[in-house]
Amino acid sequence: MVKNLNIGVIGVGTVGASVIKILEENKEVICARAGVDIKVKKGVVKNLNKSRSVSIPLSTDIEDIINDKEIDVVVELMGGINEAYEVAKKTLQNKKALVTANKAMLAYHRYELQQIAGNIPIGFEASVCGGIPIIKALKDGLSANHILSLRGILNGTSNYILTQMIQNNQDFCSALQLAQHLGYAEADPSLDINGGDAGHKLLILASLAYGIDAKPQDILIEGIESINGDDIEFANEFGYAIKLLGIAKKQNNEIELRVHPAMIDKNKMIAKVEGVMNGISVIGDRVGETLYYGAGAGGEATASAVISDLIEIARGKSSLMLGFERSPQINLKPKENIQSRYYFRLSVDDKSGVLAQITSILTQNDISISTFLQKEIKQKNIAKILFSTHTTTERAIKNTIAELKKLESIIKEPYIIRIEDE
Repeated sequence: MVKNLNIGVIGVGTVGASVIKILEENKEVICARAGVDIKVKKGVVKNLNKSRSVSIPLSTDIEDIINDKEIDVVVELMGGINEAYEVAKKTLQNKKALVTANKAMLAYHRYELQQIAGNIPIGFEASVCGGIPIIKALKDGLSANHILSLRGILNGTSNYILTQMIQNNQDFCSALQLAQHLGYAEADPSLDINGGDAGHKLLILASLAYGIDAKPQDILIEGIESINGDDIEFANEFGYAIKLLGIAKKQNNEIELRVHPAMIDKNKMIAKVEGVMNGISVIGDRVGETLYYGAGAGGEATASAVISDLIEIARGKSSLMLGFERSPQINLKPKENIQSRYYFRLSVDDKSGVLAQITSILTQNDISISTFLQKEIKQKNIAKILFSTHTTTERAIKNTIAELKKLESIIKEPYIIRIEDE
């Protein structure tokens, strides 16, 4: 057994600096668990003039790490997609193990990396939900199970914003500004609030659970930007919480993958995951439901996951990156065939006959109303109609919205939220 495991860190930002710090401060316990001394030999940064609280040699040249024969593992924390993918490829081609926290790169290139790697270890626990060991749970702990479904709050920023809106009656913009002020949201929060970040993570989990190679553009992804107080009031009235969920469901040989705001029963455990925390519910055919909860982001939580991968590599534990090869028997369910219940928010002219027009369009698309709430608003001659439907298809909903938008009585774009009752 080797006495040392030498690593190089590409990207010594918040997470990279935390990896270095934890390896130094928890050296004794990490060495005892790994069976070897894990040492950071050097790091690569974009700007050498930026002050960093690390004591390792730094360079701006990635080749200094990839071509260093003494470095056993490359830790990629640079972010981005294309450049990071090229770095990952070169790392594996140079027969070095790879540890990455880069969910965006893996969302597009996970299967290509698996093919290149062969028996070379790739660790990516930190790519999904930081401090929650969900990757190891799916690869190892639940490996005897067919995964029937998976539902997750996979983005702490969006969950924090929704928590502020629901508990403190804040509007979306105010909640987002607070998240940015506290450091939970970036200056450009697009990927957090539009569902993109959660989509990347869901695709990684779906590969582990089902062996399906879907890309972000293949699945339904919607964000939380349009949620307002009316939606929250309706949810409260009928016993729901609103969460941005990543959802995977298996039925026969089809996998349904989607990310969007969802109304879920307030009594469900996952509905109680609040603030910046993440939570994932996994249902296996043998174990039933298991729930994973914890910090999904932050330097130390993510660094903890990176180091767990380093320890596994040090122990000599290696398995196929995604658990198994792509399954040709598994197909992605077309978006338009997805079934759900739906909540509608409509702003309409407050005059007779409008409700009849709306009901007629719903009937033509074989959609029936389950619950109904009409709100009075301060503006004259405008009514807000809030209702939920019985189970229908995404195709029927899209057709309905297209027809509703043709009505002169519809004042604003119709808005929907899917309802998860299972």
